Amino acid sequence: MSSLLIVLLLVQTPPSAETSYEHYNHFTKFDRYFSKYSKRYFGAGFDWRYFKAQAIAESGLQVDARSRVGAIGLMQVMPRTFKDIRQRNPEIKGGLDQPRWNIAAGVWYDRQNFVLWRESRPLIDKLKFMFASYNAGRGNVLRAQRLALADGLDGRLWSSIQDRLPAVTGRHSRETLRYVDRIFEVKPVLN
Repeated sequence: MSSLLIVLLLVQTPPSAETSYEHYNHFTKFDRYFSKYSKRYFGAGFDWRYFKAQAIAESGLQVDARSRVGAIGLMQVMPRTFKDIRQRNPEIKGGLDQPRWNIAAGVWYDRQNFVLWRESRPLIDKLKFMFASYNAGRGNVLRAQRLALADGLDGRLWSSIQDRLPAVTGRHSRETLRYVDRIFEVKPVLN
């Protein structure tokens, strides 16, 4: 193979998840909040980097991120959801636009989704259910689970939900499935 052909192949090869996301290891400004609220709501042994990976998937760690539907901040929390979270958890005192409280609210909301999926299942599947619920809404994931069960699939496994979510959310399912996949691509790269 000529050296020119090798160079062309290298240039056309997309970067791996590792090279795409490793620069986030140098962005540690909010790590203390991801760690603090992970410990508070999930326990000391839980890996806080899942939540940093989630924020990367949500906002690219951009504090001033705003979605076209009105979600705000690092964790892309909707204002109405934030208001509900503050009512249910008075420990969250600051505003939605403040990174600390945005992260606290997002991780607290993750906890609510995490405990919803009580049935015994592998931790990775439970985390995928949690993140999909955060993105698509619990009701949509529950409907996908009911479809999976009706089709004789194991409703405790993410692969069953993944296959049925398009029947519930249509083209929006691609966003949710990609979101969950991205978190699990980013998380192993984070130190």
